[in-house]
Parts: sequence; C-alpha cells; structure tokens
Amino acid sequence: MPAPLLHIETTPALPEKADVVVIGGGIVGTFTAYYLARRGLKVALLEKGRIGAEQSSRNWGWCRQQNRDARELPMATKSLALWEDFSKESGEDTGFSRCGLLYLSNNDTELAGWARWGEFARGVGVTTHMLDQKQASEFGSATGRRWKGGVFSPTDGTADPSRAAPVVARAIMALGSSVHQMCAARGLETESGHVSAVVTEKGTIRTRMVVMAGGAWASSFCRQLGIRFPQASIRSSILSVAPGARGLPAALHTAAVSATRRGDGGYTLAISGRARVDPTLQQFRFARHFVPMFAKRWRSLAAGGFEGVKGGHETLSRWRLDRPTPMERNRILDPRPDRKQIELTLERAQALLPALANIPVSAAWAGYIDSTPDGVPAIGEIRALPGLVLAAGFSGHGFGIGPGAGHLVADLVTAAKPIVDPKPYHPDRLNGSSWGEVAEF
Repeated sequence: MPAPLLHIETTPALPEKADVVVIGGGIVGTFTAYYLARRGLKVALLEKGRIGAEQSSRNWGWCRQQNRDARELPMATKSLALWEDFSKESGEDTGFSRCGLLYLSNNDTELAGWARWGEFARGVGVTTHMLDQKQASEFGSATGRRWKGGVFSPTDGTADPSRAAPVVARAIMALGSSVHQMCAARGLETESGHVSAVVTEKGTIRTRMVVMAGGAWASSFCRQLGIRFPQASIRSSILSVAPGARGLPAALHTAAVSATRRGDGGYTLAISGRARVDPTLQQFRFARHFVPMFAKRWRSLAAGGFEGVKGGHETLSRWRLDRPTPMERNRILDPRPDRKQIELTLERAQALLPALANIPVSAAWAGYIDSTPDGVPAIGEIRALPGLVLAAGFSGHGFGIGPGAGHLVADLVTAAKPIVDPKPYHPDRLNGSSWGEVAEF
C-alpha cells in the first residue's frame, strides 16, 4: 500500500489571472499560498498530481527544533508556533501535537554531540533536556533496555503527514483563493525580463509573481528557464504498522530505528538517514557540488537502480510548453520501496520495542528527498528572473519547518518584515560560497 493520504476536492476552473501563482502542492507550497491568501492576495496553487502526495505525506511527521542546524533553528522555532496558530485560525486539524521527542543512545560520541548542541540551543532559548543513564532508561522503558543517556525535547512534536498539506489547501480555498490538482505548470512567460504568466496544461494564468515549490522537480523546472539550481534526490523507504501497540513513546529516535505515533494510533518506522541513491543525469551534472555531503554521509547511503530515471524528475531534457511534460507523464512520484530496508526496519523495530512484535504492517512506501549541497533549503527570489521565488531543496526537513518556510516566502513576496533572517537560505549561496558547509543534523 502507498503512503496514506487525505484526498480533497479542489477548484475546477483555472483563473485567468492571479496576484501570485504557487507551483507545487506539498507542505511548503500550501503554507506559502495560505499565508499569501491571509494577506488578501488572490493566489492560484498548482499541483500536477494530488495535494501532498509526494514527500509531504511520506515523511515521519516530526516538527522539531532538537538537533537542527543553526541556520534552520530559527525557522524551526517559529514553525512550532505557526503549526499551533494554523489550527486556531483555520479550524482545520493537521494532527499537530507538542508530544515531545525522545532520543536514546549508548554511543558516547553521539551523546557528546547532542550535549554540545544542547548547550548551543539553550543559549538561544530552546528547551532541551539531556538525560542521564537512569532517566534515559526510565524514558525508554518500552524498550526494556538500559541506555547510557539521551535527550528529551518537550516542546517539539509531530503532525500528521497524511492530512497536513490537504487541510492547509482547504484553508486556502476558504480564504477565497484557488487550488488546482491534476494541473501541471509547464513553464513561464516573461515580458521585459520579468515573469508575466504561468503556462499550465489547462491554460495560461497571467501573473507577475511565481513561487516554485516543486520539491524534487524544482531543478529540472528551473533548467527550462536557464536557471542552474544544484539539487539531488535520494530514495528513502519507510513503513507503518497498524494500531494496537501500547505504552510506546509518541516519537522515539535511536541509531537502529525510529518510531512515530500516527494519527490513527499506528506507528511509522524508519532508519534515520538510510537511503538509496538512484543515479540520474542531473545527479552527474551536479556531482561535484555534493562531494562534501556524500563524504559526510556515505555510510548511510547505498547505490540504487533506475527508479530515478523512470521518475523523470531529474531529467536534463528540455520540453515544449504546448506538449505534455514529464510532470504529466508521472503525476505522482511513487518509487518502489527498498524491500530489504523495509524488512530490516521492521526487524529492528520489533527487537527494540517488544510491543510491536505482533502488530501487522499496514503500508510500506518510498519517497524522494530533494537535497541541496549543504542540506539547507533554497529560499529567495532568483536574481536572473525577477518575479520568480524559489522554495525547494528542503533536504528531508521541509515538513516540520513548512509553516515557517511558507511564512518567509509570503514575507518576501509582499516585502513584509521577514519572520526570520532570509540570508542563510538565499539560492545565491549555492554558486560556490557554501561549498562544504554541510548541515550537521
């Protein structure tokens, strides 16, 4: 079974014009459109497939400050408050809860790294508690093991990936803007060097401002415009088990396996960082940019197969605006899960958490995590094409910081005071100045 997803009905008719067009109906694109619509702008949100159907519904659902890279931490902190505010403002339920995140370890080096991060975090007002051996073993009593130590971050939490993006999309429509599923954006038109329209498979929308939040498809879309955006995707495989396990933490991370309670009472199970690299021409094109990241994380990555080529999201081909594009040939990236990794994940989870021993698997799936060379998102207006704002390359962190990212993009579009300093995210840094500055977490 694929990743669970709430399906919603969206706007049938395409508008002739919009103040802003947002391309991509994942968590970042939906929150961007939501915050723009709240400011009174007429927004058209375009999604080539279903809202939230790619990585935004295929992740763990963690909304964390804990162990964030210093560049992302301010956005993570703001996002936690925005997750709460959204439900109050819209009346929609994303499943967000500050349930606390628990990290357990028997590795001294890992514990020392968490402690260093904790010292930094407390200096900027983040609540995080280092756990000694007794505390960690008590917090991790569901494992039946003794632990050297750990971390508990009580103000962090989770949201429900199966419903978050779709309910944000419903809130956009309630504000008077439009959401369009099964409607691929093929490209842009320009006048005097500025964005003037978006060409879709169903017609053209006149606009002076476009946000590209297309996830794993962003680089190939930018290529059509002569914009170089170094991006590479890895295939991550995870599974969920049915409800029935009792006494488990809401969200637990260990080096062996991680478990997250789902909205239906079941659990998502995954091995942190473990993924396959499916080679594509785009990856070869940007290979030198990703050398530092690969050097840091190669132990967690394994060679993949032809899933990336079949997906079409990292093509180097050019397409015409009057013909079907790769996005229309593959509406939803749904790569084949790594069966060996799924089996290993379940084996480790059942060994770590005995309560899972007799709980059946309910689904297993894979998704493409789009990354930048430094593991930090690219957010900002493209200087070579005024009117185009990029919001992509979230490197596996996009779900939790989706509200903050969407708010920041809305700030940039409307020239409002940014919710966080936008400088660390601007795409210009990827031209070379950030080479090797790979995010720690």
